[in-house]
Amino acid sequence: MNKKLICLILSLCMLLPLLAGCHGSRGLREFAVPEEFDTNRDYEITFWAKNDTNKTQTHIYQKAIAEFQALYPNIRVNLRLYTDYGKIYNDVITNISTNTTPNVCITYPDHIATYLTGTNVVAPLDELLDHPRYGLGGSDVRFTSPRSGEIIPSFLNECSFAGHCYALPFMRSTEACYINKTYVEAMGYTLPDTLTWDFVWEVADAATKKNADGTFAVNGQKVMIPFIYKSTDNMMIQLLRQSGGGYSNDQGEVLLFNDTTKELLYTIAKHVKKGSFSTFKISSYPANFLNAGQCIFAIDSTAGATWMGTHAPLSDISADKLVEFETSVMPIPQFDPDHPQMISQGPSVCVFNKGDPQEVLASWLFTQYLLTNDVQIAYSETEGYVPVTSMAQDSDEYIDYLSREGQDVAHYDVKIKAVKMLLANSDNTFVTPVYNGSASLRDAAGQLIENVTKSVRRKETVDDAYMDKLFADVTSLYRLDGAGRESISAEGAEDLGPLPGPSKALLLSLCAAWALIGAYTLRDAAKKRNKRV
Repeated sequence: MNKKLICLILSLCMLLPLLAGCHGSRGLREFAVPEEFDTNRDYEITFWAKNDTNKTQTHIYQKAIAEFQALYPNIRVNLRLYTDYGKIYNDVITNISTNTTPNVCITYPDHIATYLTGTNVVAPLDELLDHPRYGLGGSDVRFTSPRSGEIIPSFLNECSFAGHCYALPFMRSTEACYINKTYVEAMGYTLPDTLTWDFVWEVADAATKKNADGTFAVNGQKVMIPFIYKSTDNMMIQLLRQSGGGYSNDQGEVLLFNDTTKELLYTIAKHVKKGSFSTFKISSYPANFLNAGQCIFAIDSTAGATWMGTHAPLSDISADKLVEFETSVMPIPQFDPDHPQMISQGPSVCVFNKGDPQEVLASWLFTQYLLTNDVQIAYSETEGYVPVTSMAQDSDEYIDYLSREGQDVAHYDVKIKAVKMLLANSDNTFVTPVYNGSASLRDAAGQLIENVTKSVRRKETVDDAYMDKLFADVTSLYRLDGAGRESISAEGAEDLGPLPGPSKALLLSLCAAWALIGAYTLRDAAKKRNKRV
């Protein structure tokens, strides 16, 4: 047989085990709480967290780790910082197949639902939460942790899905509309008690009026994008929620592609055509335009409040570009002012299962420490977050913090206004169903707005035929048609869907190689028969 062919076949055979490993790990044993935490052993755990350019948040993580390690000298915590939750998600997914996930990770429930496609990858916290010794407020916990009843119930409920609690809430935020009140009033408008979509669209359209020299009348500049939305996935989700349109249900049924969605997209397209609306992905950060007097309505997370306003501590533009104006902070626009609805968001913390239950318990103890008052209050003060425990929210320290609105940089007025807005509307918040695939559906919701906005800017025709194709393309892009869909059963069994393209190619190559072996074998046999004849 040809030596080159033999080498190729051997090489492909050596890659076959890698193929199996790439398509999902075999899973871990189900986690069970040890009877006793072994304090005679040393543990080294990894903690993956998100941080942008806010160094104060980094210092809070580092301080929390140092204080925790002082209480538990046998547990070493290694911090790894990321600039984006999406990068954390991608790295976790990559590491699941090799069982090299972190021990503790700041993430989102949508992401955790996908992690669960690996059997027992994430440790369920149900038994740990109420454990008398090591649970929340447990007798053997070496610090004052909140009891389960002291975690805001709605926040804790957000972390329960697929029959178990898989995370603890860390911080909570929502979206806010940061408004250049000065420009709104200069145009002859008065902000209503509750912001409505009709009001925002009307003012935004009016702000596109230009002077004879081509500058915009409202700011005298050559640039004005009246309304910019940071997260278009949240925009579509909240528009559908407020209007009664379908998005998804607890069974994981995709309801996004409906007539209500289509009408909402037509409305957005109309205002894009007028030049009154754009998105972060297309135009850049809303805060940059707002602070330069080039935007009137900037919708972003309350966790981004310190970037917003003339005197924002973390403003990203040069001082000579700043425009002086009064900043109002209001809930996002509503269809029904009497029944406001806004999304609840913010990071949670999950604990990954390992082969060693003692290591998981050490990770759980550190996770609990992130809910102590010292960490919760300090971190919430860095941005427009609210603590997730009543223990922190009701503390004298936190109440004093809120009372100092506008006193100094640490008490930046826009930031504290955003927090107070969230606290006042906590009963008006909602969350979307969480299941394996819900993260993809969220991305798809935003993609619809992004695509329509781009198409209008490119002067493409947006009609029913366009919408039908858009729905089909986004359905296919995010695999929302049910083909190869991943699912979680009650027993935790996994279905990893169809093999990736490279894996299919490898299998086809192996089949081709074996076909060649057969062909060579038959040819050799024929030659031998001919010689005998």
